[in-house]
Amino acid sequence: MTAAVGIEARDGGEGRGDMLDLSALWRAVKRRKLWILGPTLAALVLSLVAVNLVTPRYTGETRILLESRSGFYALPGQGGDSAQFDPEAVQSQVQVIMSRDLAREAIKRIGLVGNPEFDSGAGALSALRKIAVLVGLGTHPADRSPEDRVLEKYFDRLLVYPVGRSRIVAIEFTSRDPALAAKAANTIAETYLEFQEGAKQDNARSASAWLSSTIEPLRKRVAEADAKVEAFRSANGLFAGPNNNTLSGQQLTDLSAQLSQARSQQAEAQAKAGLIRDAIKQGRTFEIPDVANNELVRRLIEQRVTLRAQIAAESRSLLPGHPRIKELNAQLADLEGQLRAAAERTVRTLENEAKIAGQRVESFEAALDGQKKSVSSSNGSEVQLRALERDARTLREQLEQYMQRYREASARDTLNAAPADARIVSRAIEPTEPSFPKKLPVVLVATLATFLIALATVVTRELLNGRGEAPAPGPRWVPVGPSDGEAPDPSRDRSAPEQSRRDRVAGLLTHTGRLGQIRLDLDRPEITLAEIAERTLEPARGMAPTALVLDAAGAGFATPGDLAELLAQRCRCILLDLAGDDAHGEPGFSELLAGEALFSDIIMRPTGSRLHTIGPGRAGREAVFAATDLVDAALDALAETYDWVLIGAASNDDPAMLEEVARRVQGALVMGGSAGNGHALEAAYRLSELTAAPVSIILDAEREAVRPVPKTDEEAVEA
Repeated sequence: MTAAVGIEARDGGEGRGDMLDLSALWRAVKRRKLWILGPTLAALVLSLVAVNLVTPRYTGETRILLESRSGFYALPGQGGDSAQFDPEAVQSQVQVIMSRDLAREAIKRIGLVGNPEFDSGAGALSALRKIAVLVGLGTHPADRSPEDRVLEKYFDRLLVYPVGRSRIVAIEFTSRDPALAAKAANTIAETYLEFQEGAKQDNARSASAWLSSTIEPLRKRVAEADAKVEAFRSANGLFAGPNNNTLSGQQLTDLSAQLSQARSQQAEAQAKAGLIRDAIKQGRTFEIPDVANNELVRRLIEQRVTLRAQIAAESRSLLPGHPRIKELNAQLADLEGQLRAAAERTVRTLENEAKIAGQRVESFEAALDGQKKSVSSSNGSEVQLRALERDARTLREQLEQYMQRYREASARDTLNAAPADARIVSRAIEPTEPSFPKKLPVVLVATLATFLIALATVVTRELLNGRGEAPAPGPRWVPVGPSDGEAPDPSRDRSAPEQSRRDRVAGLLTHTGRLGQIRLDLDRPEITLAEIAERTLEPARGMAPTALVLDAAGAGFATPGDLAELLAQRCRCILLDLAGDDAHGEPGFSELLAGEALFSDIIMRPTGSRLHTIGPGRAGREAVFAATDLVDAALDALAETYDWVLIGAASNDDPAMLEEVARRVQGALVMGGSAGNGHALEAAYRLSELTAAPVSIILDAEREAVRPVPKTDEEAVEA
């Protein structure tokens, strides 16, 4: 077979034209680099010229702190609270600073009228502006006031915003003149503070005027209410006593106290009288303090003691019947009778006191009942009196509050004691660096944007022309000769007729152009993988491509395992090795089909490799090829998990055994080793009759340059 023989690739039906060929895009970008670099350099130059020609603008910034600043005349507890400035209040103050009234005053103070940068009426009108005014597309600057002409530019150059989550408001003003920018920012802030102070003074002045007109009528109403209270009190006799009580109420209180005292005295006298009577009956008269402390009783007791002493002295010499002893005993009995009479008198005295106290109690009760009736009859009048006093007190308190507020408002108005609820914390200084344009960012953004647009234009053009997509596996010729990098072969220098004959012979040998060739280059695996992808049909959506690989290379050449290792370096690849039976008795694909093992039990990974492999199992590969339905389901599961599924088989297997598997694959590969391997060509020929997928012979790149070259067509036919 000649070295120039080519193998025509067959159209595999549904191609892979929807895949991007990044290498083709990169080549297109390099080919059209001038279309990218030219606009990029032009944008760089133009942006540099533009940022240097544009008139710079400067920004002055002033910052204001919003806080409640109470005056000297504020009452205790009326001081400002910074918490009143919530986010909505801060935004409201921002809008106040941007109001038109404040803007007009600031324009006057800054002196923007007549400044050509802000006043459109400064200087003569241009011809274009005059034409626009004549046709009614614009207004003449003289038709508006000077401040109105400046307002539009003023608001364009003014920026007011709250700083972060704080109560600080930043005021920025932009101008071509740095001094004017700083002056404008400071002037706007000062004008805002003056507006705030003026608003407070206006409030104080209006409050003072209203209070002064309200206090006099209110004072008259208070006097009338007090007069009504006193007149009603006099008419109904509701005079006030101590502790602001009425006389009838005070009398009722006194009678209640006297009644309680009389009752206690009565009870005490009755208790003492009863106690003395019990003591007399028991002979313990002199144990009672009221009896023992009586002067008469005390003298009688002394006389009794003396008589008893005499009786005792006379009894030593006289008998009891002696007249002297009898006399003394008679005197002693008389003293005892006097003592009992004195005790009885004490009892009667206490009883009389108890009766007197009882009579007092009765009289007090009668007086108390009468006073209660008097008080109850005057309760209605007291209710009316309290209502009149309450009205008078309310009017008096209202008058006092109005007078106090009037004094405060008058003090703020006359002494200018109402500071603004804000203060300047950072004044603007004359800026030295322009805020526009930022030269470096503008140049970088313009250059980068132009570069990306030019690059996108080139890539889009290539994609629209179809040159940026991976070519579909249509009819083409893949040379079976040495690559461009190999040494030239003298036998290739043949005449055109001889080359034509070799092509015809190659067409017969390759089964009408359905076979192709792929070079296995381990140094450049990307090329090999790209060619395999081109020679593979598009699988179903969400599935990985499945390829049947026959080993026909022989010893010393690349095997299906080597090809799988190459794929595993770039993607997730699994090899179902059915080229021979497993001599080690390990579980494999046959056990999975029989339901005796799971995928996790049969999938193996060699040490130091990313490739996953599955062996035939204990039942052998013939059992696997016999269960075609189960094999299809298992292969679908693997295709949903991996990026490539390779099925390894022997080149001398019976075509009937490989037929069912060959029908479902998207690619068919034959490991051919060298280009002169007729056995590989025969295996590829048989495989092309079993599958509709493209069939490719994998040749080792290192050995292709030294293969023998057939010299005649007959030798090629024999090969």
